[in-house]
Amino acid sequence: MSSPMHVRKAIHFASLRAQGKGGLALRLLLAAALAAFLLVFAARSLTSPSPSPPSTSSSRLQDETAAAAAECGGGGDKQEGLPLAVAEALVHYTTSNVTPQQTADEIGVSLRVLQRRAPCNFLVFGLGFDSPMWAALNHGGRTVFLEEDASWIASVRSKHPSLESYHVTYDTVLTESDALLELRSHPACVDQPDLASAAEASCRLALRGLPQVFHELEWDLIMVDAPTGWTPQSPGRMGAIYTAGMAARARRPGRGVTDVFVHDVDRPVEDAFSKAFLCEGYLAEQVGRIRHFVIPSHREKDGTPFCP
Repeated sequence: MSSPMHVRKAIHFASLRAQGKGGLALRLLLAAALAAFLLVFAARSLTSPSPSPPSTSSSRLQDETAAAAAECGGGGDKQEGLPLAVAEALVHYTTSNVTPQQTADEIGVSLRVLQRRAPCNFLVFGLGFDSPMWAALNHGGRTVFLEEDASWIASVRSKHPSLESYHVTYDTVLTESDALLELRSHPACVDQPDLASAAEASCRLALRGLPQVFHELEWDLIMVDAPTGWTPQSPGRMGAIYTAGMAARARRPGRGVTDVFVHDVDRPVEDAFSKAFLCEGYLAEQVGRIRHFVIPSHREKDGTPFCP
């Protein structure tokens, strides 16, 4: 039986699909992006050196190998198979009537950055219908999903076992957003070098209990498209937005900037908190309901203001 949160999520996605007139455009965009990847993958495979034939005196083994190659329609040269993430995404979007909740133009904002930076470390707050797409577009990189609903994780894993996802919890509710927004000027939140220090300073916005992988990697891209935030008792994305910004600021110098994306900025919380904690001075682009921030490292830069 589905959990209440699972049901709310399904209803929400269904309503978004019903409202969207760009479903066909989305499917075309996904198909084009995956097709482009396949062309590059095929070109690399065709130009890669052929493996040396095995040295064996067994004619029987050679005969069996040749027979196996013939059954697969191949010759003597063995090519790499299609990456699992790409194969799963192709099957999923070819056979499913469900499309991601972002529009084609909104997906394009992140896609352009992925085309430039992938393979990379990509952190996504939320596990949804678009997750196979993000993992496929970052083939060869590390794509990690953080999700609030354990039953939803189990459901997605049963269909997409290759996706790397972790359960996280939030201790905020949407009705606290006005009070939490006041923390934009509180030293416990804006004068700390990293998320761990902010948590020790009792900043309410600093997420706790995150999986170890969050702390082990430095993130090139972060997408905030969760947790839920359309009912008063939803956790809201206040903490996720703040945490994304702190992860970007704590990046080691010389490792480049962090591209942070926030979806649903037409809603008051996403609008206000992205401006306050990711900073309007770091805003690079907004298309539809998604904002793209480019945040540099603040590490080892004493005196750097929280926002420019």
